Amino acid sequence: MNIAIAGASDIGFHLAKLLSFESQDITLIDADKEALNYADNHLDIRAIKGDPSALATLKKAEVDKADMIIAVTPSETTNLMCCLLAKQIGCKKTIARITDIEFEKYKKDVDFQALGIDELVSPEELAAEEIQLLIHQSAFENSHEFEDGALTMMGTTLEEDAPFIGKTVREAAEIFPGVHFMPIAIKRKETINTIIPRGDTCFEEGDQVYFTTLPEGVSELYSLTGEVKNKIKNVMILGGGRVGYMTAADLCSRGINVKLIELDKERAIEMAEKLPDSLIIHGDGRDVALLLEENLDEMDAFLGVTNDSETNIMSCLMAKSKDVSKIIALIENMDYFELTKSIGVDTLVNKKMLTANTIFRYIRRGEVVDLAKLNNMDAEIVEFKVQQNAKVIGKAIKALDFPKTATIGGVIRNGAGIIALGDFIIQQDDLVLVCCLPQSISRVEQLFL
Repeated sequence: MNIAIAGASDIGFHLAKLLSFESQDITLIDADKEALNYADNHLDIRAIKGDPSALATLKKAEVDKADMIIAVTPSETTNLMCCLLAKQIGCKKTIARITDIEFEKYKKDVDFQALGIDELVSPEELAAEEIQLLIHQSAFENSHEFEDGALTMMGTTLEEDAPFIGKTVREAAEIFPGVHFMPIAIKRKETINTIIPRGDTCFEEGDQVYFTTLPEGVSELYSLTGEVKNKIKNVMILGGGRVGYMTAADLCSRGINVKLIELDKERAIEMAEKLPDSLIIHGDGRDVALLLEENLDEMDAFLGVTNDSETNIMSCLMAKSKDVSKIIALIENMDYFELTKSIGVDTLVNKKMLTANTIFRYIRRGEVVDLAKLNNMDAEIVEFKVQQNAKVIGKAIKALDFPKTATIGGVIRNGAGIIALGDFIIQQDDLVLVCCLPQSISRVEQLFL
């Protein structure tokens, strides 16, 4: 695909890097010469310097010939204007990053597609939704729901006392009657390679494992991984930005006691007015004495969601030292994933990766309904809708020419999730979840065309 990206910092650079690895034709646009030069020197892309919201710049970048433009600059106004102009001159698909979390509410009043903006993406909203799901599945490190929970992807690291250890996938599944979950990806301790498990794959201590599961399989996973689902009653949030606000509002609506610490006095006062059911504290979350004074050791969960990754990580380590059972850190640097996990912060949320997940579903061939990249793994899970002439229709899964570096994690039919085994026959309109490594995505896409 011919893809233009407006914005060379944070999310824009991350998207350009991922897409260039897939040999997509990428043009990166930015007014910041330094950011653009860095991207140009490190990636196989075309770089265009200029204001992305200026028609002359878009013409120079040949956006009129692009299949898609993704506007992800820090300026919401720039992104909206960029997409509006790009559509007018002939760009086929436009996606704009927004920062105003209220924009979703305005979709009923404003026809953004008529203006030339096909999709709106809010990294902050995506991060808040991810945190809410992680709080709900408190013992797991990563979660992603497909079709309102008909199937859920869950990730965890196997500790030495996990009943899974030493068992093959087939042996672990036989412990419970029926099949309610399936392992889809494994990364061994101190390795960089991702394994797509088969029946004879053995679980080992320290494995990072992702599963797809039905609602009734969640309790089975808790039993087999040795994890305990703790009831979350008290949560401390560090950071009163957009992510902190949305998360606090959601938790309060579910009857959870929330303490939110915000360094900026005016912002703290604003939060107190917006969140009357939360306790808002004006103070520095890096102050250990303050955290202890506010009973950090009595919290069921601690969320570090400031705009500073280091502050979030250090405060989460403090919470970990006080035996807080669930800690979540919002981080910006993707390189922190492996390092942070090694020092004890298991659950990480990254806005760049969540935004990339959302945008990639528009890039994949076939009818892609949803997509999620697996944290700290070189794999992704794609939800395909089976179209009328797709090659998979009427065939049993075991009869498909499926690559060994991919696996079907489940099927959603008529709103109900199914853990589909070899004899399962795929039908038109099924939603099929496929976990695959990068080298197999093209072959998988062909099966759903």
